Amino acid sequence: MAKVTVRFWAGAQRAAGHEYEDIEAVTVEDLRDVLAMRKELAPICERASFLVDGQQAGDNRPLEDGQTVDVLPPFAGG
Repeated sequence: MAKVTVRFWAGAQRAAGHEYEDIEAVTVEDLRDVLAMRKELAPICERASFLVDGQQAGDNRPLEDGQTVDVLPPFAGG
């Protein structure tokens, strides 16, 4: 289990009610599941992109202590 800093952006930040928090998770998928347990974040987690230390990360990506994970909901426009 790794302790990572999760940063929320745009609608994810509004739903979470804060900019960042520390969470323990094993993989990006595990983190997505932890966040989705919160009703306000569940719909965002279904569509959000996750970046680990600035790099796009799939659900199978393992997490390590001290990493930063950005939660990016879909953005309108381009």
